[in-house]
Amino acid sequence: MGEWGIVPSSVVLTSFQVMSRVFLIWAVTHSVKEVQSEDSVLLFVIAWTITEIIRYSFYTFSLLNHLPYLIKWARYTLFIVLYPMGVSGELLTIYAALPFVRQAGLYSISLPNKYNFSFDYYAFLILIMISYIPIFPQLYFHMIHQRRKILSHTEEHKKFE
Repeated sequence: MGEWGIVPSSVVLTSFQVMSRVFLIWAVTHSVKEVQSEDSVLLFVIAWTITEIIRYSFYTFSLLNHLPYLIKWARYTLFIVLYPMGVSGELLTIYAALPFVRQAGLYSISLPNKYNFSFDYYAFLILIMISYIPIFPQLYFHMIHQRRKILSHTEEHKKFE
């Protein structure tokens, strides 16, 4: 939607976020029934829900050219807690799924087969977890930078009103 100018979000980042959420909901939480009652699922669902309420309130009021400061502040401040909360829930859920994935051989393909191809879903999930190490700090500090830029600009602008 960012390429149409409706919202300022990057198409790539938004696509990555949507795909990762679909992956976590379907390929982990839905596929491994045993993790559905884990507190970690509640943790990421609450973080995602609050984040989306804030994000779409921000977009709606921005499109109406009437953005209350409280919503702008929430958009660029509450992620400080919500982002680590969501990531923790996601990682804990994947970690809780690992023994069940390994035991069932879920989504894994072993050799020999007619395609001469193998895939270990258990190892894939571990790689996904490891990928959070370089990705999370980049995205988190990008938001910190955005917060500084957006909210300091707002504070300076308020001084002149």
